Amino acid sequence: MEEFKTLIVILMSSVLVNNYVLNRFLGICPFLGVSKKINQAVGMGVSVTLVMLVATLATWPINEFVLERFGLEYLQTIVFILIIASLVQILEIVLKKFSPSLHQGLGVYLPLITTNCAVLGVCINNINDGYTFLQSVVSSLGCGLGFLLAMILFSGIRSRIDETEVPVFFRGVAITLIAASFISLAFMGFAGIVDNLFA
Repeated sequence: MEEFKTLIVILMSSVLVNNYVLNRFLGICPFLGVSKKINQAVGMGVSVTLVMLVATLATWPINEFVLERFGLEYLQTIVFILIIASLVQILEIVLKKFSPSLHQGLGVYLPLITTNCAVLGVCINNINDGYTFLQSVVSSLGCGLGFLLAMILFSGIRSRIDETEVPVFFRGVAITLIAASFISLAFMGFAGIVDNLFA
């Protein structure tokens, strides 16, 4: 029961409190660049969630049983980047072979994920936080869902911005960054919820 509570807290804090885009400011490039339309935002969010899960499933055991065992922790970043890039390429090949329609839907976003620092950040932070394998998987799922939530929310806000009359000095990137900062401020209000979840 205690482990279940811990997993729920990790999941909720990954989605809301420690949101990788809105709190830790990782993965900002796709957040700002691919959030103009809701279908693009959902596609990118689902792709990132899937890659975060698969990357954690691969990097945690390699770190635990290879890097730490042989004292090679200093190679963690390089090894993780290679693993993530390889996984994205393998995922793209598998999707192209077995699910061409899904590959067409996600194919545009898969190459972008290779350079998404949020995926690397999840893998490294899970290890730095001392999570077990199961906790790391739950954390990765929560971070992916948090990324998806941020993308969907911001896509909705950007569509509203496009329909309104924005002052000349705020048009373009300026209003986009201002809107993103307001969403980030709103998410800071979730900090106390997770702390008192099982109080």
